[in-house]
Amino acid sequence: MAVYKFFPMFVDLNDKKAVVIGAGKIALRRIKTLLKFCSDITVIADRAEKEVHLLAESGVIKLYCRKYEHGDCKGADIVLTAADNREVNHAVFEECRELGVPVNVSDCKEECSFYFPAVIDDENVVIGVTASGSDHRRAKNTAENIRKLKNEIFNIES
Repeated sequence: MAVYKFFPMFVDLNDKKAVVIGAGKIALRRIKTLLKFCSDITVIADRAEKEVHLLAESGVIKLYCRKYEHGDCKGADIVLTAADNREVNHAVFEECRELGVPVNVSDCKEECSFYFPAVIDDENVVIGVTASGSDHRRAKNTAENIRKLKNEIFNIES
C-alpha cells in the first residue's frame, strides 16, 4: 500500500474565519503567521501568552479567555488547535470532522486534515515547508535555510 504525502495547496484566507484553540507558544507562532493571510481570527483559550492578549487589545484578533466548548468551531473556515491538553485537541478534531471544517491538530498528525507549514514570504512569493507532520525540526531548519538563501540572493542582486 502506497503512503501518500500531503499535497501542497495555497488557499485564499482573506475573507475567511480562522479559529484557534489555545494561546500558548505554538498557538502564538501560528497566529502570527495567520495574520499575514487572514483578518478574521478568533482565539479561545483559558490561558494566553501576553503577546496574544496584546494582539487582542489592539483589535487584531478576537480573544475569548475561557475553556473550549463544543460548538466553538461552528462557522469557521479553518481551525487550528494547539491547546496544552490532548482531550481538548481531540474534541476539537471530532467537532471539525462533524462540521467538515479543515483542522490542524498540533499534537496528533493523524487527526490533521492539513499540516501547518513553516512559511517564508517575500512580497508576492510565498513558500510553505512541511516534513509531513513527522519532523518539525527538519521543516524548521529547511525553512531557515531557505530564508538565509533568499537573503543572500537579494543582497547579491541589490
